[in-house]
Amino acid sequence: MSAPIMDAEAALDRAAHILTNATQVALACHVNPDADAAGSMLGLADILHARGAEVVCSWGNPPPLDRPSWLSLFDGADRWIVEPNDFPGSPDVMVTLDAASSDRLGLLEPNMAAATECIVIDHHRTNPGFGTLMLLDGEASSTAEMVFRLYERMGGELPDGAAACLYAGLVTDTGRFQYEATTPETLRVAAELRRHPFDQARMAQVLFEDTPFAALRVTGVALDRAELDREAGFVWTYVTQADLVRFGADMADTEDLIDAVRAAREADVAAVMKQQPDGRFKVSMRSKGATNVGAIAQSWGGGGHRLAAGYTSSWGPAETARLIREALTGSNGAADA
Repeated sequence: MSAPIMDAEAALDRAAHILTNATQVALACHVNPDADAAGSMLGLADILHARGAEVVCSWGNPPPLDRPSWLSLFDGADRWIVEPNDFPGSPDVMVTLDAASSDRLGLLEPNMAAATECIVIDHHRTNPGFGTLMLLDGEASSTAEMVFRLYERMGGELPDGAAACLYAGLVTDTGRFQYEATTPETLRVAAELRRHPFDQARMAQVLFEDTPFAALRVTGVALDRAELDREAGFVWTYVTQADLVRFGADMADTEDLIDAVRAAREADVAAVMKQQPDGRFKVSMRSKGATNVGAIAQSWGGGGHRLAAGYTSSWGPAETARLIREALTGSNGAADA
Protein backbone atom coordinates (compact mmCIF):
# COMPACT_ATOMS: atom_id res chain seq x y z
CA MET A 1 0.00 0.00 0.00
CA SER A 2 1.60 3.25 -1.15
CA ALA A 3 -0.02 6.64 -0.69
CA PRO A 4 -0.55 8.77 -3.82
CA ILE A 5 1.45 11.98 -4.07
CA MET A 6 -0.66 14.92 -2.90
CA ASP A 7 -0.01 18.58 -2.16
CA ALA A 8 0.69 19.07 1.57
CA GLU A 9 -2.25 21.41 2.13
CA ALA A 10 -4.58 19.17 0.15
CA ALA A 11 -3.39 16.16 2.16
CA LEU A 12 -4.03 18.03 5.41
CA ASP A 13 -7.54 18.96 4.25
CA ARG A 14 -8.22 15.37 3.21
CA ALA A 15 -7.01 13.97 6.55
CA ALA A 16 -9.10 16.48 8.48
CA HIS A 17 -12.17 15.53 6.43
CA ILE A 18 -11.66 11.78 6.96
CA LEU A 19 -11.12 12.09 10.70
CA THR A 20 -13.90 14.61 11.24
CA ASN A 21 -16.37 12.16 9.74
CA ALA A 22 -14.94 8.95 11.19
CA THR A 23 -16.90 7.11 13.87
CA GLN A 24 -14.16 4.56 14.66
CA VAL A 25 -10.42 5.16 14.40
CA ALA A 26 -7.53 2.78 15.15
CA LEU A 27 -4.25 4.52 15.97
CA ALA A 28 -0.77 2.96 16.02
CA CYS A 29 2.71 4.30 16.65
CA HIS A 30 6.10 2.73 16.05
CA VAL A 31 7.46 -0.15 18.11
CA ASN A 32 9.30 0.72 21.32
CA PRO A 33 7.56 4.10 21.38
CA ASP A 34 9.14 7.28 22.66
CA ALA A 35 7.12 10.17 24.06
CA ASP A 36 6.61 11.75 20.63
CA ALA A 37 5.20 8.54 19.19
CA ALA A 38 2.95 7.65 22.14
CA GLY A 39 2.09 11.27 22.95
CA SER A 40 1.07 11.98 19.36
CA MET A 41 -1.01 8.80 19.24
CA LEU A 42 -2.81 9.43 22.52
CA GLY A 43 -3.16 13.15 21.87
CA LEU A 44 -4.90 12.53 18.55
CA ALA A 45 -7.00 9.79 20.15
CA ASP A 46 -8.18 12.28 22.78
CA ILE A 47 -9.03 14.84 20.09
CA LEU A 48 -11.06 12.29 18.13
CA HIS A 49 -12.73 10.88 21.24
CA ALA A 50 -13.86 14.39 22.20
CA ARG A 51 -15.53 14.60 18.79
CA GLY A 52 -17.48 11.40 19.42
CA ALA A 53 -15.32 8.79 17.69
CA GLU A 54 -14.50 5.40 19.19
CA VAL A 55 -10.72 5.07 19.40
CA VAL A 56 -8.24 2.30 20.09
CA CYS A 57 -4.44 2.59 20.32
CA SER A 58 -1.48 0.22 20.25
CA TRP A 59 1.99 -0.50 18.91
CA GLY A 60 3.40 -3.64 17.37
CA ASN A 61 5.76 -5.11 19.93
CA PRO A 62 5.11 -8.73 20.95
CA PRO A 63 2.54 -8.86 23.77
CA PRO A 64 2.33 -8.21 26.58
CA LEU A 65 3.33 -4.63 25.81
CA ASP A 66 6.08 -3.11 27.93
CA ARG A 67 4.53 0.20 28.96
CA PRO A 68 7.06 2.94 29.81
CA SER A 69 6.62 4.55 33.22
CA TRP A 70 6.07 7.97 31.62
CA LEU A 71 2.79 6.73 30.13
CA SER A 72 1.36 7.63 33.55
CA LEU A 73 1.43 11.24 32.31
CA PHE A 74 -1.25 10.51 29.73
CA ASP A 75 -4.86 10.15 30.83
CA GLY A 76 -5.84 8.05 27.82
CA ALA A 77 -3.16 5.39 28.29
CA ASP A 78 -5.32 3.14 30.48
CA ARG A 79 -8.49 3.72 28.48
CA TRP A 80 -7.37 3.32 24.88
CA ILE A 81 -4.18 1.27 24.67
CA VAL A 82 -4.78 -2.41 23.86
CA GLU A 83 -2.49 -5.33 23.14
CA PRO A 84 -1.65 -5.68 19.42
CA ASN A 85 -3.65 -8.91 19.14
CA ASP A 86 -6.74 -6.93 20.25
CA PHE A 87 -6.17 -4.22 17.62
CA PRO A 88 -8.68 -4.23 14.71
CA GLY A 89 -7.51 -6.55 11.95
CA SER A 90 -8.82 -4.45 9.06
CA PRO A 91 -9.78 -0.98 10.33
CA ASP A 92 -12.00 1.30 8.29
CA VAL A 93 -9.79 4.23 9.34
CA MET A 94 -6.29 3.79 10.75
CA VAL A 95 -3.70 6.42 11.63
CA THR A 96 -0.01 5.69 12.09
CA LEU A 97 2.13 8.15 14.02
CA ASP A 98 5.90 8.71 13.97
CA ALA A 99 6.53 5.48 12.02
CA ALA A 100 9.31 6.19 9.49
CA SER A 101 8.43 3.09 7.45
CA SER A 102 5.71 0.46 7.50
CA ASP A 103 7.98 -2.15 9.09
CA ARG A 104 8.32 0.15 12.12
CA LEU A 105 4.74 -0.85 12.91
CA GLY A 106 5.95 -4.33 13.82
CA LEU A 107 3.08 -6.74 14.40
CA LEU A 108 0.58 -4.10 13.26
CA GLU A 109 1.98 -3.78 9.73
CA PRO A 110 -0.58 -6.29 8.33
CA ASN A 111 -3.39 -4.32 10.02
CA MET A 112 -2.17 -1.20 8.25
CA ALA A 113 -2.08 -3.00 4.91
CA ALA A 114 -5.66 -4.23 5.43
CA ALA A 115 -7.07 -0.82 6.44
CA THR A 116 -9.56 0.85 4.11
CA GLU A 117 -8.02 4.25 4.88
CA CYS A 118 -4.59 4.62 6.48
CA ILE A 119 -3.36 8.12 7.28
CA VAL A 120 0.39 8.29 7.90
CA ILE A 121 1.58 11.21 10.05
CA ASP A 122 5.36 11.44 10.26
CA HIS A 123 8.30 13.87 10.27
CA HIS A 124 11.13 11.57 9.15
CA ARG A 125 12.66 12.69 5.84
CA THR A 126 13.62 9.11 4.99
CA ASN A 127 10.02 7.82 5.06
CA PRO A 128 9.52 5.99 1.71
CA GLY A 129 5.74 6.43 1.85
CA PHE A 130 2.99 3.97 2.73
CA GLY A 131 -0.70 3.98 3.63
CA THR A 132 -3.41 5.69 1.59
CA LEU A 133 -2.69 9.28 2.68
CA MET A 134 0.65 10.74 3.74
CA LEU A 135 1.12 13.73 6.02
CA LEU A 136 4.91 13.95 5.85
CA ASP A 137 6.91 17.01 6.90
CA GLY A 138 10.64 16.53 7.29
CA GLU A 139 10.95 20.11 8.55
CA ALA A 140 8.63 19.56 11.52
CA SER A 141 10.27 19.24 14.93
CA SER A 142 8.10 16.30 15.90
CA THR A 143 5.05 14.31 14.96
CA ALA A 144 3.29 16.05 17.87
CA GLU A 145 3.73 19.39 16.08
CA MET A 146 2.09 17.88 12.99
CA VAL A 147 -0.84 16.50 15.00
CA PHE A 148 -1.45 19.96 16.44
CA ARG A 149 -1.48 21.35 12.89
CA LEU A 150 -4.07 18.71 11.95
CA TYR A 151 -6.14 19.60 15.01
CA GLU A 152 -6.14 23.26 13.93
CA ARG A 153 -7.39 22.25 10.49
CA MET A 154 -10.15 20.15 12.06
CA GLY A 155 -11.22 22.90 14.46
CA GLY A 156 -13.03 22.53 17.77
CA GLU A 157 -11.80 22.57 21.35
CA LEU A 158 -8.49 20.94 22.25
CA PRO A 159 -8.89 18.67 25.31
CA ASP A 160 -6.48 19.42 28.14
CA GLY A 161 -5.31 15.80 28.10
CA ALA A 162 -4.47 16.04 24.41
CA ALA A 163 -2.48 19.22 25.05
CA ALA A 164 -0.39 17.42 27.68
CA CYS A 165 0.25 14.47 25.36
CA LEU A 166 1.35 16.67 22.47
CA TYR A 167 3.51 18.88 24.70
CA ALA A 168 5.34 15.79 25.96
CA GLY A 169 6.04 14.74 22.39
CA LEU A 170 7.20 18.22 21.47
CA VAL A 171 9.48 18.77 24.46
CA THR A 172 11.21 15.39 24.12
CA ASP A 173 11.77 15.32 20.36
CA THR A 174 13.23 18.84 20.44
CA GLY A 175 15.55 17.96 23.31
CA ARG A 176 13.78 20.51 25.48
CA PHE A 177 13.75 22.97 22.55
CA GLN A 178 17.49 22.86 21.89
CA TYR A 179 17.73 20.85 18.65
CA GLU A 180 18.08 22.33 15.17
CA ALA A 181 14.50 21.48 14.18
CA THR A 182 13.09 23.84 16.85
CA THR A 183 11.55 26.66 14.81
CA PRO A 184 9.35 29.68 15.54
CA GLU A 185 6.41 27.47 14.54
CA THR A 186 7.51 24.86 17.09
CA LEU A 187 7.57 27.47 19.84
CA ARG A 188 4.18 28.82 18.74
CA VAL A 189 2.69 25.33 19.05
CA ALA A 190 4.37 24.88 22.45
CA ALA A 191 2.88 28.18 23.65
CA GLU A 192 -0.61 27.18 22.49
CA LEU A 193 -0.33 23.81 24.24
CA ARG A 194 1.01 25.40 27.41
CA ARG A 195 -2.14 27.50 27.73
CA HIS A 196 -3.84 24.33 28.94
CA PRO A 197 -3.71 23.30 32.62
CA PHE A 198 -1.31 20.41 33.02
CA ASP A 199 1.53 19.89 35.48
CA GLN A 200 4.59 20.85 33.46
CA ALA A 201 6.97 20.45 36.42
CA ARG A 202 5.83 16.87 37.06
CA MET A 203 6.04 16.12 33.35
CA ALA A 204 9.65 17.34 33.23
CA GLN A 205 10.53 15.25 36.27
CA VAL A 206 8.95 12.08 34.90
CA LEU A 207 10.42 12.52 31.42
CA PHE A 208 13.91 13.71 32.30
CA GLU A 209 14.66 13.07 35.97
CA ASP A 210 13.19 9.65 36.74
CA THR A 211 16.01 7.17 36.13
CA PRO A 212 16.10 3.67 37.67
CA PHE A 213 19.34 2.87 39.49
CA ALA A 214 19.84 -0.04 37.08
CA ALA A 215 19.98 2.48 34.24
CA LEU A 216 22.80 4.33 36.00
CA ARG A 217 24.78 1.09 36.32
CA VAL A 218 24.32 0.20 32.65
CA THR A 219 25.22 3.74 31.61
CA GLY A 220 28.38 3.58 33.71
CA VAL A 221 29.53 0.37 32.03
CA ALA A 222 28.72 1.70 28.56
CA LEU A 223 30.58 4.97 29.16
CA ASP A 224 33.56 3.08 30.55
CA ARG A 225 33.87 1.11 27.30
CA ALA A 226 33.24 4.10 25.00
CA GLU A 227 35.82 4.63 22.26
CA LEU A 228 36.81 7.86 20.51
CA ASP A 229 38.17 8.04 16.97
CA ARG A 230 39.60 11.54 16.84
CA GLU A 231 40.47 11.39 13.16
CA ALA A 232 36.90 10.54 12.15
CA GLY A 233 35.32 12.70 14.87
CA PHE A 234 33.42 9.63 16.01
CA VAL A 235 32.58 8.31 19.49
CA TRP A 236 30.77 5.05 20.11
CA THR A 237 29.84 2.46 22.69
CA TYR A 238 27.55 -0.52 23.08
CA VAL A 239 25.25 -2.38 25.46
CA THR A 240 24.76 -6.15 25.43
CA GLN A 241 21.97 -8.38 26.62
CA ALA A 242 24.41 -9.66 29.25
CA ASP A 243 24.75 -6.10 30.60
CA LEU A 244 21.00 -5.87 31.05
CA VAL A 245 20.84 -9.21 32.85
CA ARG A 246 23.79 -8.31 35.07
CA PHE A 247 22.15 -5.15 36.40
CA GLY A 248 18.50 -6.19 36.19
CA ALA A 249 17.83 -3.52 33.57
CA ASP A 250 15.81 -3.51 30.36
CA MET A 251 16.44 -1.82 27.04
CA ALA A 252 14.21 1.13 27.96
CA ASP A 253 16.80 2.00 30.62
CA THR A 254 19.31 2.83 27.86
CA GLU A 255 17.22 5.46 26.06
CA ASP A 256 19.24 8.41 27.40
CA LEU A 257 22.65 6.83 26.83
CA ILE A 258 23.07 8.41 23.39
CA ASP A 259 22.73 11.88 24.93
CA ALA A 260 25.60 11.21 27.31
CA VAL A 261 27.83 9.85 24.54
CA ARG A 262 27.09 12.62 22.03
CA ALA A 263 28.30 15.21 24.54
CA ALA A 264 31.94 14.26 23.80
CA ARG A 265 33.60 17.49 22.67
CA GLU A 266 35.97 15.80 20.23
CA ALA A 267 33.29 14.07 18.15
CA ASP A 268 30.67 15.26 15.67
CA VAL A 269 29.07 11.82 15.35
CA ALA A 270 28.06 9.51 18.19
CA ALA A 271 26.68 5.99 18.03
CA VAL A 272 25.24 3.65 20.63
CA MET A 273 24.79 0.00 19.68
CA LYS A 274 22.23 -1.98 21.66
CA GLN A 275 22.10 -5.73 21.35
CA GLN A 276 18.63 -7.09 20.68
CA PRO A 277 17.34 -10.51 21.81
CA ASP A 278 18.10 -11.92 18.33
CA GLY A 279 21.76 -10.93 18.70
CA ARG A 280 21.74 -8.07 16.22
CA PHE A 281 22.54 -4.51 17.29
CA LYS A 282 20.18 -1.57 17.04
CA VAL A 283 22.37 1.42 16.21
CA SER A 284 21.35 4.93 17.29
CA MET A 285 23.35 7.75 15.69
CA ARG A 286 23.55 11.48 16.40
CA SER A 287 25.37 14.32 14.65
CA LYS A 288 26.18 17.78 15.95
CA GLY A 289 25.70 19.22 12.47
CA ALA A 290 28.57 18.41 10.14
CA THR A 291 27.35 14.94 9.14
CA ASN A 292 24.08 13.67 7.70
CA VAL A 293 23.67 10.51 9.76
CA GLY A 294 20.22 9.97 8.23
CA ALA A 295 21.85 9.26 4.86
CA ILE A 296 24.31 6.84 6.47
CA ALA A 297 21.54 4.98 8.30
CA GLN A 298 19.38 4.86 5.18
CA SER A 299 22.21 3.26 3.19
CA TRP A 300 22.04 0.34 5.63
CA GLY A 301 18.27 -0.05 5.60
CA GLY A 302 17.46 2.38 8.40
CA GLY A 303 16.44 6.01 8.43
CA GLY A 304 15.61 9.04 10.47
CA HIS A 305 16.72 12.66 10.32
CA ARG A 306 19.86 14.47 9.25
CA LEU A 307 21.08 14.77 12.85
CA ALA A 308 19.40 11.73 14.43
CA ALA A 309 18.96 8.34 12.81
CA GLY A 310 19.27 4.62 13.32
CA TYR A 311 19.42 1.19 11.75
CA THR A 312 19.97 -2.45 12.71
CA SER A 313 23.37 -4.08 12.19
CA SER A 314 24.05 -7.81 11.89
CA TRP A 315 27.69 -7.19 12.77
CA GLY A 316 29.24 -6.96 16.22
CA PRO A 317 30.08 -3.59 17.80
CA ALA A 318 33.69 -3.35 16.61
CA GLU A 319 32.86 -4.20 12.99
CA THR A 320 29.82 -1.93 13.02
CA ALA A 321 32.00 0.91 14.32
CA ARG A 322 34.59 0.23 11.61
CA LEU A 323 31.96 0.44 8.89
CA ILE A 324 30.55 3.67 10.30
CA ARG A 325 34.05 5.12 10.38
CA GLU A 326 34.52 4.17 6.73
CA ALA A 327 31.27 5.90 5.87
CA LEU A 328 32.40 9.01 7.74
CA THR A 329 35.83 9.13 6.11
CA GLY A 330 34.62 8.21 2.61
CA SER A 331 36.19 4.75 2.45
CA ASN A 332 34.49 1.79 0.79
CA GLY A 333 32.56 -0.88 2.64
CA ALA A 334 29.73 1.02 4.32
CA ALA A 335 27.07 -0.72 2.28
CA ASP A 336 28.05 -4.07 3.76
CA ALA A 337 26.63 -3.33 7.24
